[in-house]
Amino acid sequence: MTESTPPPRRPLATFLRASVAPSENATVPPEDVRETTVDNEVDTELDSASDDAASDSGREDIAAPDAGVEPVSADSADHSVAHDPAGDAAFRRLAEQPEAEAAPTAPSFMLAPEAPLPSPRWQWGLVAGLVVVLALQIAVADRARLAADAGSRPWIAGLCSVLRCSLPAWREPTAFSMIGRDVRPVPGLAGALQVQASFRNDARWAQGWPSLRLSLSDADGRVIGTRVFAPYDYLDPSADAAAVLEPGQSAQIAFRVREPAASTVAFTFEFL
Repeated sequence: MTESTPPPRRPLATFLRASVAPSENATVPPEDVRETTVDNEVDTELDSASDDAASDSGREDIAAPDAGVEPVSADSADHSVAHDPAGDAAFRRLAEQPEAEAAPTAPSFMLAPEAPLPSPRWQWGLVAGLVVVLALQIAVADRARLAADAGSRPWIAGLCSVLRCSLPAWREPTAFSMIGRDVRPVPGLAGALQVQASFRNDARWAQGWPSLRLSLSDADGRVIGTRVFAPYDYLDPSADAAAVLEPGQSAQIAFRVREPAASTVAFTFEFL
């Protein structure tokens, strides 16, 4: 009985790749060429081993592969995905990045604010001390204006007593009270008048000697002459015009003036 002759076998590499048409624009990297060559060699060895096993078992020789069929070369192998060197390089760089750099960063407005560190207590004490020193410097520099106000003079006076600074004398002309006054002609001296006055300081603080305005009037009440006398005009040359009158202290002055007209019958005093 004669065994049927099996159909000729095609190489394994040809059988696996014959149904895929080669791509015209595909680029085969050198690695794929080496893999295809190795596959062809392995398929050839498998075919040879199969042929030897068939001849040993008494079978008839299998006809050689059809001469019209050629093995598929590595150049004609098709790849479903085209090789992109630029894409591979980008993927390689992304894989080599550290995990901290590759992790996405949240926007700044989504980040929780960091709790500020508490300031040392000595810094607050230093700031408070600097503020006090600055306030003292301003008060000392502006002490003349502050001392002219009845509300701020007490504490500025206490401050100057500690810092040994000087204050201008208190000035309150309305606090002087006229105790006595007299204007009369000088005997034996025509046209001369002798003026005498006494006054008291009723202010809460010491005051300097006031300026004094003397006005002379006639019988009809018309002012016929007026003059302002400074402390050095009515004080004795030996007296200190820069001296002050303490609260409640009284003083008496006397000086002479020229009568502007013979019709003088009245006079008034004003403290300036």
